[in-house]
Amino acid sequence: MDKRVWLEVSALVSPESAESVSELFSRYCESGVVVEQGVEFQGVDDHGTPYGPCRVCAYLEMTEAIEDTKRKLSEGLWYLSRIRSDIPEPTFRVVEDQNWMESWRKFYRPVFVGERIQILPSWIEDQHPDRLAIRIEPSMAFGTGTHPTTQLSLLLTEKYVRPGEPFIDVGSGSGILSVAAILLGASEALGIDIDEESMISGKENAQRNGAADRIVFARRSIPEINRGESGLKLTKAPVVVANILTPILEALFAQGMAELVAPGGMMLLSGILSDQDERIRAAAEARGLVFVERMAMEDWAGYAFRKP
Repeated sequence: MDKRVWLEVSALVSPESAESVSELFSRYCESGVVVEQGVEFQGVDDHGTPYGPCRVCAYLEMTEAIEDTKRKLSEGLWYLSRIRSDIPEPTFRVVEDQNWMESWRKFYRPVFVGERIQILPSWIEDQHPDRLAIRIEPSMAFGTGTHPTTQLSLLLTEKYVRPGEPFIDVGSGSGILSVAAILLGASEALGIDIDEESMISGKENAQRNGAADRIVFARRSIPEINRGESGLKLTKAPVVVANILTPILEALFAQGMAELVAPGGMMLLSGILSDQDERIRAAAEARGLVFVERMAMEDWAGYAFRKP
């Protein structure tokens, strides 16, 4: 049998941009997206520290629609380049069929976050039982724990989640934060998003991590929930997290996101560029939230606010 021919699309970007490019590629590449980055070991206790740029790579089957898909990918990267200056034009290369999953697996390693969390590719044996393992698949295009905004969200979740109490994740995406909350002891979690693909990804990850019976993923808007029209049991929680870019966080505050936080509870925010501090503090404090702390990682910031 003749081997199928594929078109490889790739882009060399900074770690900060890798997740956005991965999400774009995933819209058109059903076989998955891989992010490659160098790793160096700085000591005997170092599990491997990522360094250098990331190569985001995916494969397109050569069909009649290939030219249209190439155009859409190029346009998508151009629009991203208006936001981040390190986004290049894509590189395309024709390759023959092979076992991509097996080839990609060698690039994936555990990611250690905070004191208790590790993001673990599903095929790797857990060698750190002292840490909570959140298992992922390599075809996941976003929310895999490698991006600073996801790591900041996990750090804040680890610090503020309340064992035995509920948790809400706004813009849940892959569901990784809801899974983390359950593993950290939350009684139940609600992940809300407007994207159907996020619902599918979240449910798969909850199932993969044995948390499906305690997490509900729902396509609901914040106004629906606050008006009591969502049909959901959980509508407020002591800890609410949102890992979304600042303009969307501002819009969600305007829609009533702060009302999801129970009195005395915590609002955890990430996805904020460091030079947008004043904007996010103003949006939160205008809704009666009180600043507690700020965390930073590379060009990104995470915040914790308390509701009186």
